[in-house]
Amino acid sequence: MASDDGVQRLHDGLVAHGLIIPTRVPGSFGRGAVFEDILDAVNAAISTVAKDDGAERCTFPPVIDRTIIERTDYLDSFPHLAGTVFSFFGKELAARALSERVHEGKAWGDLQGMTEVCLSPAACYPLYPTLTGALPEGGRLVTMTNWVYRHEPSPEPTRMQSFRVREFVRAGAPDAMVAWRDLWLERGITLLTALGLPARSDVATDPFFGRAGKMLADNQRGQRLKFEVLVPVISDENPTALCSFNYHQDHFGQVFGITTSDGAVAHTACLGFGLERVVMALLKTHGFDPKAWPPSVRSCLWP
Repeated sequence: MASDDGVQRLHDGLVAHGLIIPTRVPGSFGRGAVFEDILDAVNAAISTVAKDDGAERCTFPPVIDRTIIERTDYLDSFPHLAGTVFSFFGKELAARALSERVHEGKAWGDLQGMTEVCLSPAACYPLYPTLTGALPEGGRLVTMTNWVYRHEPSPEPTRMQSFRVREFVRAGAPDAMVAWRDLWLERGITLLTALGLPARSDVATDPFFGRAGKMLADNQRGQRLKFEVLVPVISDENPTALCSFNYHQDHFGQVFGITTSDGAVAHTACLGFGLERVVMALLKTHGFDPKAWPPSVRSCLWP
């Protein structure tokens, strides 16, 4: 657990310098102009690293087809993180009842119904249904910068309910997945180290829910399917994951009918840079004024 003092110091510093804009809801703060300038520069630096890879670029909205989280068993593993979207479907009488409850300070959620969309729980999720069918020879490589939602309200600035991830997804034959992931693991550490951050990698697990989740986490760790690049932001003892590298094996290939050019079930892997977290790591390490950062760091971000 991160210390309360470390959380408060980072939060107060970010607020005092106008870098984040607090709201009533924990983990849903606004971002100031300087924060956004740094974030754009970090994203551009990632693009520079990947410029010769030939990745297709696309963008998805922060909502996705609800059946994606149903078909992929997301609600079995992470029911505590999901954000479903509800709306009003009633007629005038029900609308008046809803309005009365709101003005009386009473609960009104039962007067709404579930929509066909949910908030995207991972930057890569909206892509997989679009890959259905046979991939071209050599597979597909796609990059996106998408908003992600996870219901984990917290006063810790690095633990946001809504945030952006620069994502790369590789789909194809299994022998290409691990090599590609390992390449980006090295690239991620190299980039963050060039930005003056004390980055290191480690095997990791997803935050699976419940007792069954512990077995899933043990299996994920045992097969070394997930790696993270860690940097101290809140504390040295509990560094923050800035990058995540995941090998899904044939899970999404099976669910969405994705095959290689020769008809085998495709494997997928993804990697994501948590852009807000990288920005906060830079601010914590080098100070809240980017103009005073070391020249070597500034030249990487603003060449």
